[in-house]
Amino acid sequence: MNRLSILFAALIVSGIAQAADAPAASATPATPQAWAGKMLDPTQNAAAFRDPAAFQQWTNAMMNPATSMAMMQAGMDPNTTLRMLSGMMNPAAMQNYMQFTDPSIAMKWMGAGMDPRFATALLSQGLNPNAYLNMMQAPLSPQMMNMGAQMLNPGMYGNWMTAPMNPAAMNTMMAPMNPNMYGNWMGAGMNPNTYGPWGQMMTMPTGQMGGIPIDPAVLMKLMQMMPAPAAPAAAQPAK
Repeated sequence: MNRLSILFAALIVSGIAQAADAPAASATPATPQAWAGKMLDPTQNAAAFRDPAAFQQWTNAMMNPATSMAMMQAGMDPNTTLRMLSGMMNPAAMQNYMQFTDPSIAMKWMGAGMDPRFATALLSQGLNPNAYLNMMQAPLSPQMMNMGAQMLNPGMYGNWMTAPMNPAAMNTMMAPMNPNMYGNWMGAGMNPNTYGPWGQMMTMPTGQMGGIPIDPAVLMKLMQMMPAPAAPAAAQPAK
């Protein structure tokens, strides 16, 4: 039984180590428009929640009213809707969220929950008077005034009325009829990289997981420990 415990612990440690060796996430956006583009992209908007450090950067960006105004500005553009629809039909969207099955993400958040520096950093963002001063000045921002002027711009409504005739919109609407899209989704579903370290463990050579040799005798003992199903009781003849 001790050997089984050691084996399972080694497998978990192996998966976490492989997750640590995974490629780093994309670079942090530098402008409010870049933040808006990333958070409105279904193929990468979960990156802010996979790492406490990235989450801290995201909350800091959201404390800036310019980020919210950039998202509002993007919402007034019909091309943003088309990009979101295309992103949701992209297999990368599934990979974006399936990475949450990585056990190292839960361990990172557990560590952040016990780290007073993480709580202090979030609390300092909420107590920063400059953030509230920027929000109070936001109604007088040229960016906010520009959005108000866009509501009076007939060209914006013309863009929405002509959006269904846009070749990009037609391509998006025809995408569900493309059999290659479903093939790509099946390929992403069978790709071990979609599932983080769990998928990597499924593709390791027989007899090894993460470079750790597996003793077949241990697996046989595990199978022997499983209780055999009891035979059903014979029916008693009616009296």
